[in-house]
Amino acid sequence: MSLIYDRDTCTGCMLCPKACNFGAIMKDGDKVKFDFDKCVLCGSCEEVCPVDAIKIERKKIDPSKIAEYKNVWVFCETTGGRLRSVALELVTKGRELADKLGERLVAVIIGSDITGHAQTLVHHGADEVLVVDAKIFADYTTDAYAIAMTSLIASRKPAVVLYGATSNGRDLAPRIAARLGLGLTADCTGLEIDEKRQLIQTRPAFGGNIMAEIITPSTRPQMATVRPNVFKPKEPDTSRKGKIEKVNMQVSPVQVRTRVLEKVSEVVEGMKAVDEADIIVCSGRGIKDPANLELPRQLAKLLDAAIGGSRPIVDMGWLPPTQQVGQSGRTVCPKLYFALGISGAIQHQIGMASSDTIVAINKDPEAPIFSIADFGIVGDLFTVLPEVIAEVKRVLDSR
Repeated sequence: MSLIYDRDTCTGCMLCPKACNFGAIMKDGDKVKFDFDKCVLCGSCEEVCPVDAIKIERKKIDPSKIAEYKNVWVFCETTGGRLRSVALELVTKGRELADKLGERLVAVIIGSDITGHAQTLVHHGADEVLVVDAKIFADYTTDAYAIAMTSLIASRKPAVVLYGATSNGRDLAPRIAARLGLGLTADCTGLEIDEKRQLIQTRPAFGGNIMAEIITPSTRPQMATVRPNVFKPKEPDTSRKGKIEKVNMQVSPVQVRTRVLEKVSEVVEGMKAVDEADIIVCSGRGIKDPANLELPRQLAKLLDAAIGGSRPIVDMGWLPPTQQVGQSGRTVCPKLYFALGISGAIQHQIGMASSDTIVAINKDPEAPIFSIADFGIVGDLFTVLPEVIAEVKRVLDSR
C-alpha cells in the first residue's frame, strides 16, 4: 500500500490534519505534508479530501508481511446501553480461534458511557479490551464508527476481525473492507482455523443448497460478519484478568455526514421477538390455513413462547417478516423449539439447528427436520398438537 499526495491539486483546506488520528499530517505553508513514519494508511484523509488530492493505492499483501498481523479481534456492539448478545457469542468463538492460533483475543467496544462493559468481555474470554468512549459515538453512525475501527485496525494489524451480522455490523464491516481494500465474508455460520493458519469462513450459498468455505489468503486482516445465535456464549469466569485500554479517538463532526433524529422500535403487537425468546413455536406450510395458527398460538401462550414461521407462510402473509426463522429470516437459538408442519429444508435448518432441544411434528417420516430433532412425532399435526396442548395444560395445572 502507498499514499500518493498531489500537492498541486491540494487547496490547503486543512480538513485532512483534523481527520488524522496519528498526527501524520501537518501544515506546510498553504498546503500540507505527511510524516510517513506515523501514517498507518487508514484512509481517513483520503475520504475527507474534497479535491481528491490524496489517494491510497492498495495491493495484495506481500506474503512475507502476513506474519506481522496477529491476534483475533471482535467488534462488540452495544444497544440501549447494553451489550448485544452477539458480542458475547463472538467473544466465545473468538477465544477458540485465538487459542488455535496461539494468539490473543481482543474485544473492541465503541460507544458512549460503555467502559463498564469491558470487564464483562474479559470475563467471557477477552485477553484485552480496546474501549473507544466518546459522545460522538453515542448513536451508531457509519462514518464515526468506520473512522474508529479503520484507525485501530490499520495501526495495530490484527489477523482476524469478526462482526455480528446485525443491521449495524452489516453496514460497518463492508465500509471498513472497502476503505482498507480487504476481503469480507458475510453472514457466516461457521469459523475454523486450518493448518495454514487461515480463517475458514463457512456460509450458505446458492439459496442454502450448499455450504461454501471461503478463505482470504491475499489480504489481512481476514474479516467476516457472523449471524447472531449461531454460537453459544460461555458462562463468565469472574476470575479472569485482562488488559483494558481506553483509546482516545478524535472524530470531527464534519466527518460525520448523518445524525440520528429518532429511534423507532419494530414491535408486533402480541408477539415476542423470536431472536430473543427461550421457547419458540414455529409453524410451516403444514399448518395449511392462517386460521389454523390458533393451535400454535395456544401452545405458545401456555409456554410464554414466541410464535415463529417458516418462509412459505411468511411469504403468504400469515405471519409478519419479523417472525420468520431461517436463512432469509432470523437465526435463533432457544432452549426449546417446536417445528410444526415444517419439512426442515436446509434453508430453515440454518436458522434454528443450534436450538438446545428441538421437537418436530410432521406426517412425513422422511422429513429432513427429523434428522436434527431431539424428539420427533410422526403424525397428523391437527391430531397430535391438541394432545400436546392438553398434556402441557395438565402438567402446568398439577404444579
